[in-house]
Amino acid sequence: MLDYLRLEVRRTLRDTGFVIGGIAMPVMMYLLFTNLGDDGDGGWKTGSMIGMAAYGAVGSALNTGGGVAEDKGIGWLRQLRVTPMTPREVVLGRALTGSVTVLPSIAAVLAAGGLVNGVRLDVWQWAAIAVLLWLGSIPFTLLGLGNGYRLTAQTTGVANMVCNLGLSVVGGLWFPLALFPGWLQSLSVCTPTNRIAQLGTSVADGNAPTPGAVAVLTAWLLVFGSYAVVSYRRAARTI
Repeated sequence: MLDYLRLEVRRTLRDTGFVIGGIAMPVMMYLLFTNLGDDGDGGWKTGSMIGMAAYGAVGSALNTGGGVAEDKGIGWLRQLRVTPMTPREVVLGRALTGSVTVLPSIAAVLAAGGLVNGVRLDVWQWAAIAVLLWLGSIPFTLLGLGNGYRLTAQTTGVANMVCNLGLSVVGGLWFPLALFPGWLQSLSVCTPTNRIAQLGTSVADGNAPTPGAVAVLTAWLLVFGSYAVVSYRRAARTI
């Protein structure tokens, strides 16, 4: 399975679309959003840095499903079924691929915050934010896998884009939650995107992640995990 994991990670990192959409785009959006005006205390630059790092992580995690859908279309999944790997190892390998490939997205935005926008945090805070965003991206990897196993390659791309943009905007990754109307703020705090960003902002403020954020992300982990399992079982009957 380790050989399979290395193969899939290399394939993903060589994908120009992934590099542009998953790494370059969040960095460019972060630098654009935070340098349009003057923010003297740097609070917006820190909050936006975490939001855009989460946005990049979500997009990269969902991208795993696109690779699954393409493999399903060209018969690669059928080939994997005749290898010694069990179905569980195949799914786990893909999930680990998604977990690994989110790291460049997170690191790129955090580097832009520290080196370009002058965000200053303690070393432990930088490390904790990166690790928590990485762990918080796992539910989105499972969502992407579920889409990939259930849908065609073209439809998976559209579904992942809609999920990424919709959840990111409603979750407050692009704009401060305070700008939202009251009903949308209430909806936002129930989304996994809002809570993954909250993991990072809590650490940036010197606090531990809130139990509410952990609980909401755990609930979505179970929902998306169940969706991925059901989708894989359905795909296994047709390939």
